[in-house]
Amino acid sequence: MSIKFYGFWRSLAAYRVRVSLKLKGLAYEEIPVNLLAGEQHDSAYLAINPQGAVPALVIEGLSKPLFQSLAILDYLEYAHPIPSLMPSLPADRARVLALAHLCASDGHPLVVPRVRNYLQNTLKLEETARNQWLQHWTFEALNAYERVLTQDPRGGRFSHGDQVSVADLCLASQVVGAELFGCELVRIPRVMDIFKELMTLPAFSASMPKRQSDAPQQN
Repeated sequence: MSIKFYGFWRSLAAYRVRVSLKLKGLAYEEIPVNLLAGEQHDSAYLAINPQGAVPALVIEGLSKPLFQSLAILDYLEYAHPIPSLMPSLPADRARVLALAHLCASDGHPLVVPRVRNYLQNTLKLEETARNQWLQHWTFEALNAYERVLTQDPRGGRFSHGDQVSVADLCLASQVVGAELFGCELVRIPRVMDIFKELMTLPAFSASMPKRQSDAPQQN
């Protein structure tokens, strides 16, 4: 089975999917889509993902590509359930999904390239104001995550007990973005403890933006 994964080195949504593929031991070919150069708007890519965003997954045997990171994660969980990234009990599953959506649905959509471009090119916000926007909404999601972890005893080594879940994939991507945007992460110690644990796992550390083949080369 061949898997083509369309991503971008700095994309937080692509990061989530990249980690899942690695955790589940699935071989894939990553095809970079340069968001900064606008390649996501090319007609060839829009034929793959009409939304004009990454990630997208083309899997041999499926009639259509998959898009939207949480939908892709859900597909991978059902199609390749070992190792499982979701708890079996309904209430626990709901908690994991709620944590995942704090990052992937509430925080991340406010800082994606199309929003940043709108702030800059249409609203004409200066760089300082744009950076404040990115820091504020990125941290708001993580701060809410921190409160949940503090108030809910079902956390453990990771977001939900001692097993990696979809929530951790979304948390890690949100922290990666927070580091890029210069957020003050010392204020969310429980989140950062989990992030440090996640970074000990090869699937998470190898998926970091600067380790991708299309990332700018460091001097």
